[in-house]
Amino acid sequence: MSISGLGAQRPAARSPQQAATPPREASLGIADDSLALWNGVPPYVLLIEDDEGDAVLVEELVEDSGIEVRLGRARSLADALHLLEAETPECVLLDLHLPDAQGLDGLRKVLAVSAEAAVVVLTGLSEERSGLTAVAAGAQDYLVKGRLEADVFMRAIRYAIQRKRTELAAAALQASKLRAEENARLERGLLPTPLLLDDAAEAVSVCARYHPGRAQTLLGGDFYDVVQTPDGATHAVVGDVSGHGPSEAALGVCLRVAWRSFVMAGARGAELLGLLEQILVAERSGPEIFATLISLTRPAGSREVAVQRAGHPGFLIRSGAGVELRTVPGGPALGIVPGWGPGWPVTGVPVESGGALMLFTDGLIEGRIGPGSDRLDEAGLLEIARKHAELPAELFVDTLIQTAQGIAADWGGLADDVAVLHLEWNSPS
Repeated sequence: MSISGLGAQRPAARSPQQAATPPREASLGIADDSLALWNGVPPYVLLIEDDEGDAVLVEELVEDSGIEVRLGRARSLADALHLLEAETPECVLLDLHLPDAQGLDGLRKVLAVSAEAAVVVLTGLSEERSGLTAVAAGAQDYLVKGRLEADVFMRAIRYAIQRKRTELAAAALQASKLRAEENARLERGLLPTPLLLDDAAEAVSVCARYHPGRAQTLLGGDFYDVVQTPDGATHAVVGDVSGHGPSEAALGVCLRVAWRSFVMAGARGAELLGLLEQILVAERSGPEIFATLISLTRPAGSREVAVQRAGHPGFLIRSGAGVELRTVPGGPALGIVPGWGPGWPVTGVPVESGGALMLFTDGLIEGRIGPGSDRLDEAGLLEIARKHAELPAELFVDTLIQTAQGIAADWGGLADDVAVLHLEWNSPS
């Protein structure tokens, strides 16, 4: 085989007719499992070497090994970096002395551009110490040019690739573990235990659910909370920070804790949402971040719930007559118009004794229901809810979520996070 120049830097795999010709090891009766190791595809090895004699040496070593390899060639670091951006090789053979890079400078730049490639450094007879230094700096192995034999050469490449894969797998496992730990911390912050009074004049039953959107490895910014204050009033909130990721989730935790703190300190109505907006503006990562929410208060023994809405969907009311959707007057999402002058109006909504409310984030209603742009929306959710109006709280909530997921399954699923909070008031027995 021959080493390709810059004009044909990524040799193609052999044709079926060429593949039918057994390699030397197979003709000698030696089982060649190299392609099995590389999932049946010859590995791409990039040689970065400016010396033509050394390049021919590598070519001969590959030929003598009898193992199929796609061998590319770059004569300078600049050419190599260009090739690495186009395709990541399984292995890079790097000469430490190039026209435009000396010593570990070339190694650092190769690792920065192609972190997933195994790197084997090529050194001279008198530079073995440089090879050891390169391994300490991130290379998988080093080879001394004057001491190379075909089997040792190819074994070094294969071992370097395997070591790199092991390193990447270990790093991915560690990252997954850290994400799981971060999820657990965020979950405790976003999805708290309701703070309820043991001796409240009117008991409230809470059913809460959280489902991450598809392909999300980290909780989003959806949050909820329920608090009963010493006067017996029940306060609840469901909110949704725009975007996904650790910053948005952390902001959701911040808003949830702030809401609980302000409520327990006596903030109500427009003052409460104004304080939350100040927190959001101070803590958000950029001016494009906003949060929608719906907050309510039910005084002890009252047949009416005071509701505020900031850019959030409506909510469901369950009663003996069935299920209805209510969307009270509101204001913009928090952070959209900082210092919103008119404030967020408080609207009284009747709730009969034994009735219930269900608050939710828009992830529940934004799933596509067909090949076009049609979404489930609030009307579709209401239709589902009315079909299952007689179900008890937990089964009612789970059925709505599962049905919404099922409808959207063939059209991309529920892309956004879903938070649901179901509240039901009953006089204590």
